[in-house]
Amino acid sequence: MSIAVYPGSFDPVTLGHLNIIRRAASIFDELYVCVMVNSDKKPLFTREEREDFIRRATERFPNVHAQSSDKLLVEYMEQRKAKVIIKGLRAVSDFDKEFQVALINKNLKPDIETLFMPSSEKYTYISSSAVKEMTRYGADLRTFVPHEIIEDVMRKVEREGLKFR
Repeated sequence: MSIAVYPGSFDPVTLGHLNIIRRAASIFDELYVCVMVNSDKKPLFTREEREDFIRRATERFPNVHAQSSDKLLVEYMEQRKAKVIIKGLRAVSDFDKEFQVALINKNLKPDIETLFMPSSEKYTYISSSAVKEMTRYGADLRTFVPHEIIEDVMRKVEREGLKFR
């Protein structure tokens, strides 16, 4: 059985993420989409909210599992018996950082491989940061985040007092 993990902060999950999830789910028997801790980022949504967003957005994919972890990625993968890390790339700048992380993971666990998936062209400009910023200005989110979570994203931004309009 082929098992892969798509790790990220997913704050919130976007249509770009969902595109990578759909494509990876068609390649692997099981795909774990895992909300990870990133000490460089201060998330707007809790880990539980992000995991729930992913679960709701991926219900139609029976082999996709939404989870979260505060462990090292390679430790999480070992628990899941996963051998492949999925990383989506929007631009060359993404590759520079992700390639470095892939080498670290390979050093920690030599039998783990990283598969880089280029973003579909129509999603290359979407990032979770851009989604949060657009939400603050009251932009229409339908072309940026899964429809299942639009209301939740808008409510959270309003509740946190981050909306500018």
